[in-house]
Amino acid sequence: MQSPRADEGAQEWRAGSAAPAGNAPGALQRELQERGVRLVAITMVDNGGVTRVKTVPVRRFEAAAVYGVGMSDAWAVAGVDDSFAFDSSADSPSGDMRLMPDPGATRWLAATPEWAWAPGDLRSQDLEILPVCQRSALRRVALQARRAGVEFKIAFETEMTLLDADGLPVHRGPGHSLRVAEQLQRFTLELVDSLQAEGIDVEQAHPEFYPGQFEVSVAATDPMTAADQFVLVRLTALQVARHNGLKVSFAPIVFPDEGVTGAHLHLSAWRDGVNLMQHVMRTGGQPGAGGAMVAGIVRHLPEVLAVLAPSVLSYHRLRPQHWSGAYACWGVENREAAVRYIPGTVSGRASLANIEVKAPDGGSNPYLAVAAILACALRGLHYSEPLPPPVQADPGSLTESERSRLQIRRLPASLDEAVAALAGSSLAAETFGRQLLDAFLAVRTAECKAFAGLDVAELAAAYRWRY
Repeated sequence: MQSPRADEGAQEWRAGSAAPAGNAPGALQRELQERGVRLVAITMVDNGGVTRVKTVPVRRFEAAAVYGVGMSDAWAVAGVDDSFAFDSSADSPSGDMRLMPDPGATRWLAATPEWAWAPGDLRSQDLEILPVCQRSALRRVALQARRAGVEFKIAFETEMTLLDADGLPVHRGPGHSLRVAEQLQRFTLELVDSLQAEGIDVEQAHPEFYPGQFEVSVAATDPMTAADQFVLVRLTALQVARHNGLKVSFAPIVFPDEGVTGAHLHLSAWRDGVNLMQHVMRTGGQPGAGGAMVAGIVRHLPEVLAVLAPSVLSYHRLRPQHWSGAYACWGVENREAAVRYIPGTVSGRASLANIEVKAPDGGSNPYLAVAAILACALRGLHYSEPLPPPVQADPGSLTESERSRLQIRRLPASLDEAVAALAGSSLAAETFGRQLLDAFLAVRTAECKAFAGLDVAELAAAYRWRY
């Protein structure tokens, strides 16, 4: 299928760069209108992990970019079940915040060409950034990285479960097989064409291992663009699936005993054009800057796990022997370690070396997830965190004594446990600010109570269509 935006000379709209015809909202509005856009979807991802939207006619986009679109303060504490966990940051039906679209990140939607999409920041009525704005929290951490002389490159793997009109997995394997790839070729072609027309550099798109599972991998980019693309890839997948008579779930478990689905985060760190991840261990066993960052992530991962694996259902995925990284450790190409070090092939190691953090799943807020991982890495760099020994075995197969010797810790095994660790984390308070952290904790505490006592089948049904 020829993408509607695959014309020669089509201009990519990339987050953080100038929009077509400049960053002025008026110029962008005219460009959208010339392309036939009629509506613009402005999104924010809330603390429950749900992508919320306000839609404006294209003729109103300039006004929306200048004045914002009104949203109740209560959306700061919205949960995955549409309940509100009122706390001190949103304890009243009174009050309003403004959802401000980012003109530089606005994209025309190739799969639905009469629509455009823009991620939004949360501002006050005085148009000041609100403390509860998740996108702004990531912006602050990215600025800290630049001040430390580090450039991070980030990419999410977007895993999803494709379902037919009856809500059943569209394929049952074989995993990664040509047979399934042929079955899904129309969906795959349209998805890749649409994403590339939207300015996203697709690296791989293929059926995965479990029933109905499909994965899209994109090229690494700056932290904000990577988080924005997390939202855009999923929006585009939903649109393309609908065109093909399919449904999509991004939940960590869609059906019990039929596999788990994640949103693995890849990270490399650069300084003066050098990839710091290519030499995690220096000669003599001492960690370099890349090793210190890996050590920081391993050390602080239990504290921020509730941000990466934020639902009650997440902890039915985050189990040993599920390649989800249930133990805080790192290893070279070890898919059971929470941090998988990927050195890359010998011919491309200088550019390809990176790490994969396995804990994130489809319920995570990408802005908070990236901010949390970067904060852990920067903390490790700042304190020259010593790197534990690499773990090359399955951590779950080791004895307690062996795990202790290798400094391996089990990650929190429930959302309650992870929320308690996050609440006591000085790193999290520093990274997110007290008001945002308290709002997030209120939402997740309420979620623990709301879903207490449900078995995995009941949880899967409750979360299946929420993200």
